[in-house]
Amino acid sequence: MADVIATEHAAAGELTVFFLAPQAICRLHKRFFGDPSLTDCISFPQDGDQDSDEDGDARAAPYTSLGEIFVCPRAAIDYCQKLGGDPYRETTLYIVHGLLHLLGYDDIDPRARRKMRQKERVHMERLESKGLLLSP
Repeated sequence: MADVIATEHAAAGELTVFFLAPQAICRLHKRFFGDPSLTDCISFPQDGDQDSDEDGDARAAPYTSLGEIFVCPRAAIDYCQKLGGDPYRETTLYIVHGLLHLLGYDDIDPRARRKMRQKERVHMERLESKGLLLSP
């Protein structure tokens, strides 16, 4: 994920990624978002929020700990069993998605969502070309 952070011109001395079972991520989802349903990833910034410019691009900021990303690999497995794809690639996408949230991107409104999806595609292609996707 250092590649994503560097490409976004951000700084982070530390980033923590947790892999959780469905029950655990559901509890976290309920506790912090009031929604007990299964979700693929949740991210929590730690040393403040990254700023974004008027185009929604993350600005570099000095961080000691960027934050935490909680990912549910079972959600990726279920998604891929239903719609096809590679669960390792899907799990990598969840990590990239959570990381983009920590870097200041959001997916609430349609314009921001399009920007975030475009960033996800760029980063996933870059990670894949460098052989940096999760694998068995």
